[in-house]
Amino acid sequence: MRAIQLTAFGNPHTNLHLADLPEPAAPGAGEVLLGMEFAPVNFNDLLLISGAFPRRPELPSPVGNEGSAKVLAVGAGVVHLKPGDRVVAPLYSDTWRERMVVAAAGLFALPDGISPQQAAMMRINPPTAALLLSEHGELKPGDWVIQNAASSGVGRSVIAFARARGIKTINLVRRGSAIAEVQAAGGDIVLLDTDDSLATVRALTESGQVRLALDGVSGASTLRLLDGLSQGGALVSYAFSGGDPAIPADLRPLLRKAVRLHAFYQARPQYDAQMDTLLRETAEFIRAGKLEQPVAATYPMARIAAAIAHAQRGGKVLLDIQDQTL
Repeated sequence: MRAIQLTAFGNPHTNLHLADLPEPAAPGAGEVLLGMEFAPVNFNDLLLISGAFPRRPELPSPVGNEGSAKVLAVGAGVVHLKPGDRVVAPLYSDTWRERMVVAAAGLFALPDGISPQQAAMMRINPPTAALLLSEHGELKPGDWVIQNAASSGVGRSVIAFARARGIKTINLVRRGSAIAEVQAAGGDIVLLDTDDSLATVRALTESGQVRLALDGVSGASTLRLLDGLSQGGALVSYAFSGGDPAIPADLRPLLRKAVRLHAFYQARPQYDAQMDTLLRETAEFIRAGKLEQPVAATYPMARIAAAIAHAQRGGKVLLDIQDQTL
């Protein structure tokens, strides 16, 4: 079978190769054979490939942190899935390959009406968004959350989960063209992530209801989030897509406002028990049209170099695992 294999940590343009690997064995008891459909090229995939991610597989190895799949066969004792069911692949299961055998526990058949492209992006960003909203302070309906990277997959998912919970969002974006997109996704207030937007944010801050800030960028953007937090609020860092140091040099806003700092990583065991519920809620959002992550481009596995380059420029990129195009 075909797979994208990583041979050494470092440059994805030289260390990723389309390989022909042995077919997986038949599924054993409690296992299923999956045929991968689509898999995104995420920022955390690029981090893993570079060697800068907490997970470091033994090389050479297929890579890919999430994706959608069809069940091809089930092992003994598996009664909740059948061939033909569409599922979300397990987290960090090396999804850039045509087929794989995984444990059936934790998988469920997705409802009709969810495309394989949207299903491919369900496992990381939406649960992250839900947990960011629930694990770092008690938010009440009517409270405000401020976030940067609002046009990202996590940002759009934060908006969907916040609206379902009666929470309002202040959304900072880096491109003017993204303002209308995030407004259409349900963002209550959408502003450019610049110092010029601080006056608008401060007016809300004084209400005392901006209790949570979500940071996926770092650097100067983190300082703007701190400026927007109300007294005693919490700032949660979950990514650093801006490339700057995650901790701002000026810590005076923390002292003045008694802000609490948190770092979030989804693959911690304490979140496992919530994952089934959050994925099912995400599936319902997608089915009902309340959450859609736009796709900039789709590439066959044979064009992995072009897919990586596109992802590095920006925009959500998917691999079509079944596309045989060279």
